[in-house]
Amino acid sequence: MNTNTLEPTALDGRGRPPQRDTVRYFYDKKVRSIVVQLALATCILLAIYYLGTNVSRNLNAIGMVTGFDFLWSAAGFDISWTLIPYSASDSLARVYLVGILNTLLVSALSIVGATVMGTLIGIMRLSRNWLVSTVARAYVEIIRNTPALLQIVFWFGGIFVLLPKPKQSLDLFGLGLFPINNRGFYMPRPIASDLFWVCVCGFFLAVLAAIAMGRFAKHRQLVTGKRPVILPYQLLVIVGLPVALFYLTGKPLDWQVPELKGFNMAGGWSLPPAFLAVLCGLSFYQAASVAELVRAGIQAVPRGQAEAATALGFKPNRVMRLVVLPQALRTIIPSLISIWLNVIKESSLAVAIGFPELITVFMVTSIEQGGHAIEKVAMVMAFYTSVSLIVAGILNAYNRRLLAGGRRNG
Repeated sequence: MNTNTLEPTALDGRGRPPQRDTVRYFYDKKVRSIVVQLALATCILLAIYYLGTNVSRNLNAIGMVTGFDFLWSAAGFDISWTLIPYSASDSLARVYLVGILNTLLVSALSIVGATVMGTLIGIMRLSRNWLVSTVARAYVEIIRNTPALLQIVFWFGGIFVLLPKPKQSLDLFGLGLFPINNRGFYMPRPIASDLFWVCVCGFFLAVLAAIAMGRFAKHRQLVTGKRPVILPYQLLVIVGLPVALFYLTGKPLDWQVPELKGFNMAGGWSLPPAFLAVLCGLSFYQAASVAELVRAGIQAVPRGQAEAATALGFKPNRVMRLVVLPQALRTIIPSLISIWLNVIKESSLAVAIGFPELITVFMVTSIEQGGHAIEKVAMVMAFYTSVSLIVAGILNAYNRRLLAGGRRNG
């Protein structure tokens, strides 16, 4: 006799049949998050594709050629100041590269200047000296309430353009090596020979050796409780090894000093007044925001930390450098990201004084001569977006590492 038997169904802990894998995965938060993000990214890409093809089709309908073939056509105009060789016969792709390099240089130097000045001014705001703290506070209040564009124009038209002519150049530092006038700031230019790479390699090896010595000292401190004095030896290695290689290889580095020839300076490196105006304007403007950020970060550190370090015999400058500032960085870094990104984006204000950054040379000048406005605007937007995301990603990674280290130490 043939009977049909039903196999018993396995039940879960609540007496219900187990859910299928697809249903179980759907209720997983990580899986749902990935699916939603992929769906959103797909929709954005499709929207961009639709808008791009629609614009291209409409432009072609009225006789306007679209595409990026224009990048390989000759630019047909000169650029006043470049970091790499350039001539009017070069392609627009090289113009794009020239604008990017100029923008990155002025942005990077402005970020360094704003961060250094802002940190010092932020510490001055917390000084017990009434005059020092009042001057720092007045600087912050005045600069923060003045537009960045106005400050750039002020530095350009009110400072650097009014400097003496080349024949009456001011000699900075009194060494005869750094003249400054209304044509720009000049400095010696290094000229390396074939064996200079040996000195460069020696310098990097010396830095690695100094880092190894520092790790050895830290390990020694953990084992014995005493940290050996290694700073003099680190400085000796970093300075001594490259200098020794420099003389052993026959001094493979010479300097081209700027000098007056005719009506202008010749030789060396030069920075035009427009570059100096953008650098000073952005540095001084964003230094006020950095100062307030540093002040708030330091005040967020419990006062007992500094008092404990002082009780252990630390001097005030070492308390600030070794105890307070490292803890304040956890508060400072997230907001510092926004300030650095603002510096990069505000470098576009240089178009007001004619400094050849990306927007000046690739949008204003080249669009007037050759059109293709949509493609060029898109390329400029892609550059600023990419740089901002890279800088934000690096600082966010550093901030996560800093927070992780704080949790381990805590």
